[in-house]
Amino acid sequence: MSSDCAQRRLVVSIDRFPIAGRFTIARGSRTDAVVVVASVAAGRHIGRGECVPYARYGETPDSVVAEIERMGGPVRKGLSRTDLQHEMPPGAARNAVDCALWDLEAKERGISVATLAGIVNPRPMLTAYTISLGTEQEMYAAARANAFRPLLKIKLGGAGDPQRLRAVRAGAPDALLIVDANEAWRAEVLEDNVAACVEAGVRLIEQPLPASDDTCLASFHSPIPICADESLHTRAELGRLKGLYAAVNIKLDKTGGLTEALALVRQARAEGFLVMVGCMVASSLSMAPAVIAAQGADFVDLDGPLLLAADRESPIVYADGTVGLPSRALWGA
Repeated sequence: MSSDCAQRRLVVSIDRFPIAGRFTIARGSRTDAVVVVASVAAGRHIGRGECVPYARYGETPDSVVAEIERMGGPVRKGLSRTDLQHEMPPGAARNAVDCALWDLEAKERGISVATLAGIVNPRPMLTAYTISLGTEQEMYAAARANAFRPLLKIKLGGAGDPQRLRAVRAGAPDALLIVDANEAWRAEVLEDNVAACVEAGVRLIEQPLPASDDTCLASFHSPIPICADESLHTRAELGRLKGLYAAVNIKLDKTGGLTEALALVRQARAEGFLVMVGCMVASSLSMAPAVIAAQGADFVDLDGPLLLAADRESPIVYADGTVGLPSRALWGA
């Protein structure tokens, strides 16, 4: 039986996790992951959701905390996940609250979030492991150290990317590769860089051009699927992406939670897009709902905890290149 909604309370906190070494993409480097956690308590149950504020989208930890705290009143009055979609805009803050509400309802009903979402027989999935942007020598060494992993995601940064790709392929000759330029390429180098990707056997190219300057993709015929990341947040953008991208990268911190992510997965598939489910660098608490959204995805990139020096208690288990399902102690059951 569900608890009395009037007894619900919302608590927000900021956590930091050290990154193992340094995580570098085209926009810069970080040595720690800063996450915001929303907890919704009702009776003996507590639902949790974790999000990652992202400066690229104008978010900071403090702004996300403030946005979540404004939901304290509606949560006390029994805010539903459906109502939440109208009360908060897409983004990290809504993600944390949405996932906390999923977790709470699963606990109150004594079933898993997968069951609640109508997903039958969820299972571990092959996940990418990210190689940070660096010099050719650094990326060769990182690829060689992780050559045992079946799928590597290579961060690229513009000038010198063909050389970086050759170095990675030399270091990991048997791994499947996907690349992510994080908007660092420009139209004039697109053809040469895609040719380098073809030479390296790359399977997917993420967000090569700035989201504000990607219309030239309509006239560019890539032999490798090009995937929208920064160009896609919710279902609202799918119409514009037709004819530009063959795939979409769905992240809960962009969609504003599992509710919109599940709907976006369904609509993207119905409209003929390949589906990738990705993540920010974060703990297993962020990965848990993303694992549910990723069931059956064409590409999965949920390696956030593998990049950390420490994770949460009862973490998701990674084995043989796969990301496992969340435990009852972590989230969603």
